[in-house]
Amino acid sequence: MSDEGVPADEAAKHAPAAPGRAARAVMAAEAVLAERFPQAIFAIVAGSILRGEGTQTSDIDLVVLHEALPAAWRESFHFDGFPIEAFVHDFETLNWFVDQDMAGGCQVLADMVAGGVAIGPERARAEALQAGAQQRLERGPAPLTPEIRDGLRYQITDLVDDLRDARPAAEIRAIAAELTKPLADLMLLGRGRWSGRGKWLPRLLVRADASLAERFDTALRTRAQDRQQS
Repeated sequence: MSDEGVPADEAAKHAPAAPGRAARAVMAAEAVLAERFPQAIFAIVAGSILRGEGTQTSDIDLVVLHEALPAAWRESFHFDGFPIEAFVHDFETLNWFVDQDMAGGCQVLADMVAGGVAIGPERARAEALQAGAQQRLERGPAPLTPEIRDGLRYQITDLVDDLRDARPAAEIRAIAAELTKPLADLMLLGRGRWSGRGKWLPRLLVRADASLAERFDTALRTRAQDRQQS
């Protein structure tokens, strides 16, 4: 029985549900904003936890906006059981970093801004920033110039030539890892789609063309296995 005389199992049915991990991540980010960045005008909470794709070690990406700063910075820390990576900017520095990313065909920071959850005192301004980032993402990357396309093809051909030779397993893995980025860039940017870095490359390939992404992964794994066994 509960303290009010209601059977415990019945009381449990009507008890408020514990917040999910994504909701807890947003609450932690709100506390971080208030405690560590009290002068900020708003922040945007992003990352795999909010998308429901987080692992045990996934962190919270927190884009923190101030009206003006001497310089942008980035810091990592733990709060309430969550690893947090904070990207601290004003509008000028944020736009500069987004422009740099996008000029290289990468949308990581803009994607954080567009797809995150706005928190803080000036959410209307945050939502306007998000809308602008979403519009830029929808326009897609600049078309590949002949110079960039030829440069990617040269890198790919050079690395594939290296893979044709019998080599130690460690060298095969290193070549395959280096091949992933230019090959994915050519596949994605050549189709007018944003590219990325690290773990985002296979995700973006799957979104663009699941069949091609599977062939891409199979080819790299098979080549490495064949050469290690020969």
